[in-house]
Amino acid sequence: MPEFFSSLESYSRFLKRDKPLPSWTDADVEEFISSDAVHGPALKTAREVAKFGAVGSIVGGVTTTGWAWRYSKSPHGALLSLGFGAICGWTFGQEIGSHWHQLYRYNTVNAQAKFLEWWQNKAGGQS
Repeated sequence: MPEFFSSLESYSRFLKRDKPLPSWTDADVEEFISSDAVHGPALKTAREVAKFGAVGSIVGGVTTTGWAWRYSKSPHGALLSLGFGAICGWTFGQEIGSHWHQLYRYNTVNAQAKFLEWWQNKAGGQS
C-alpha cells in the first residue's frame, strides 16, 4: 500500500468487520476523552476543529447562495453555489480550526483509532 494511504491501516480492523460497530453518542466520546489522558486531548481537539468546519460550511454555503441569487436569480445556480460554497467553507473552516487549535501537534488518526478500539471493547468485543 502506498505511503499516502498508510493511515488507512489504522482503521482496517474496524472497517472490515462482519457486524458494524453500534452508534455512539457524544457522552460516549466524552467518557473516552476523560478516561484516556494520552489520546483524549487529541480527540477533543479534533472535535473542536470539526466545529470550525461546520460553521465554515454554513457561512460559505449561505453567502455564495446569496450572491448567486442576487446576481442571477437562477434557482439551479443558487443550488450549485450552495454546494460549492459549503465545500469551500468546510475546507477553509477546517484549515482555520487546525491552525487555531494547533492540530499539527496531535496524531488525530491514532487518537480516533484508539477511540474506535475502546468503543469496540465497550460495545461487545471483537467481531
